[in-house]
Amino acid sequence: MILPPATLGMLGGGQLGRFFVTAAHELGYQVWVLDPDKNSPAGQIAERHFCVDYADYAALDEFAAGCAAITTEFENVPAATLDYLGKFVPVRPHAAAVAVCQHRVSEKSFLRDNGFPHGPFIAVDSENDLKSAPSELFPAILKVARFGYDGKGQATVNNFEEALLAFGHFKGEQCVLEQRLTLDYEVSVVLARDAQGNVRCFPTGENQHTRGILDVSIVPARTTGCLKSDAEDIAARIAEKLGYIGTMGVEFFVSRGQLIVNEMAPRPHNSGHYTIDACVTDQFEQQVRALCGLPLGEARAHSASVMVNLLGDLWYENGNPSENYREPDWSLLHAIPNLKLHLYGKHHARPGRKMGHFTVIGDNAEAVQKAALAARAAIGIKD
Repeated sequence: MILPPATLGMLGGGQLGRFFVTAAHELGYQVWVLDPDKNSPAGQIAERHFCVDYADYAALDEFAAGCAAITTEFENVPAATLDYLGKFVPVRPHAAAVAVCQHRVSEKSFLRDNGFPHGPFIAVDSENDLKSAPSELFPAILKVARFGYDGKGQATVNNFEEALLAFGHFKGEQCVLEQRLTLDYEVSVVLARDAQGNVRCFPTGENQHTRGILDVSIVPARTTGCLKSDAEDIAARIAEKLGYIGTMGVEFFVSRGQLIVNEMAPRPHNSGHYTIDACVTDQFEQQVRALCGLPLGEARAHSASVMVNLLGDLWYENGNPSENYREPDWSLLHAIPNLKLHLYGKHHARPGRKMGHFTVIGDNAEAVQKAALAARAAIGIKD
């Protein structure tokens, strides 16, 4: 068990890291952040910010020497970096688990090989792989195996010719070709797992996306208790099979009433931001607890909630980056007493960039949803 005032290490300095630093500080820890961005939101509030590349091994040596344990908020931190640091200090989640989640071919193969529900797919290393793709796989989505997120690095393709063209646009990077499923809706489960294998699942959330980016998360999800229970069970079994330690998110498609695992995130998850304001213990405190060997907190929600992302589009008149840049009128949100606003301290707003979020909480789920959607419209988010 690692107790305060120990120093914890965070690889990655975005908003997820910033929330981790806040949670760690509240529990009495110090935090060092390693992130190459000089304007890192997490680095702004950490005791120390290593503004270096993830492959700077001299800096990694110093980082490891000063930290009692290390975690990550960014799935694209090189697995080699995690593996190297793990030789000197506990790193949770471990490199092997992150490596599976950060590579779509490895991720899909893991789901298939372990019997978890997944959509039809093939790995694509060359044009020949596309030529041999079964015709029933189309229409499909071609996704780069690495570094794609929030709708980036993917293209909808209706046939072999379109897939070949998209593969060329991706410059021949390794990809997966996934059958495009008929979607009823999407849900996600955020959980924490400790080194003893104890798991705490937060309530299943219902997610709505716009242009591939999470827009709204509704908790409790408007679905059956059986489906929510099944989603939590699958997510917990995935964490167990990975030997995962920390907080993670599992995204699901619901297709014709059936759960299909879409993606796994080896870190706290955007759809879990509601836990900050609506749960007994939030996802970032759980990350600190799992990292330090503390008992996991209770993950129960004490309120219904709706979380809404605030993207950089809001900083421009009519969401157009060629028009006037200005701060949104936050008084419109502060006027709502059961609304909790969180801004991430990012240096510059750009369209599609996650700049903050707000969560509306309350006892009545329907009233909460109505208030959140009204607030969303008031601040200028367009459908």
